[in-house]
Amino acid sequence: MMGVEGLTAGYGAAPVLHDVSLTVTAGKIVAVLGANGAGKTTLLRTLSGLVPTTAGRVVLDGADLRGKPVERMVRLGIAHVPEGRGVITEMTVDENLRLGGLWRKPRPKLDEIYDLFPPLAQRKDRPGHSLSGGERQMLAIGRALAAGPRLLLLDEPSLGLAPKVTAQIMSLLRDLRDRTGLAVLLVEQNVRSALSVADEALVLALGRVVARGPAGDLRDDADLRHAYLGF
Repeated sequence: MMGVEGLTAGYGAAPVLHDVSLTVTAGKIVAVLGANGAGKTTLLRTLSGLVPTTAGRVVLDGADLRGKPVERMVRLGIAHVPEGRGVITEMTVDENLRLGGLWRKPRPKLDEIYDLFPPLAQRKDRPGHSLSGGERQMLAIGRALAAGPRLLLLDEPSLGLAPKVTAQIMSLLRDLRDRTGLAVLLVEQNVRSALSVADEALVLALGRVVARGPAGDLRDDADLRHAYLGF
């Protein structure tokens, strides 16, 4: 589905990512791990068209994505849930979800999203600012799903959430992968949670890939855990 080869990208003249390569295929969850400042968020922002590439290739089903505007990325099937959730707090839950699927014809069936997130169904007419942190994360993911993506870029979904809510989010990702074939590129500081749901993982350090492989292998590598993953 998506292939990244020799990607270098950053802000102005300062590169953040250096020669990064990865592959995300349908029905797989790939976790991107690493310390703060490793380049994880920049990677997702580059793949969704928010940060320009200076070298390398990003392709989706063989089509080169470099230079394409963000709205084109969405139409190609890429949805990005940024760190901090990005809910429009003045709009209701229902309005946020409808906004996510605004370009789709026919319009998305929001009942399917409410089935995934029952708490949102109970609060559909409430403004975003009235939601808890966990409910806002559900809304951010639901809004991305309303666009009908094939690839979901998900940045720190567990940030600030209680362990129980984090477990619910990770379980949902696993279910979506298994039922729909959704591909997920998951950036996550909660290493244990990420590796529990991911099929594959890679580790970034100072913008470079320092390890990659099946999630179970990285979880069982004591030297790697100590050096880069903090557990």
